[in-house]
Amino acid sequence: MKAIEITRLNQEEIKVALADKKAEYVKLRLAHKVSPIQNPIQLREMRKTIARLETAVKK
Repeated sequence: MKAIEITRLNQEEIKVALADKKAEYVKLRLAHKVSPIQNPIQLREMRKTIARLETAVKK
C-alpha cells in the first residue's frame, strides 16, 4: 500500500487496514520461521506499510 493510497482513506479505514496488515504480518512471519517463504522481501515491505499506516493514524 503506497502513501498516496493511504491519504485517500479516512481514519476508520486506516485503523482497519492497520489491524489487517498487522495480522497478516504475524502470519507471514510465522510461515517464514517454519519454512522459508518464496520472497522474503515481502516481510520488509509489510513492515514499511504498517509504519506508513501507523504514521497516518497519528495525524
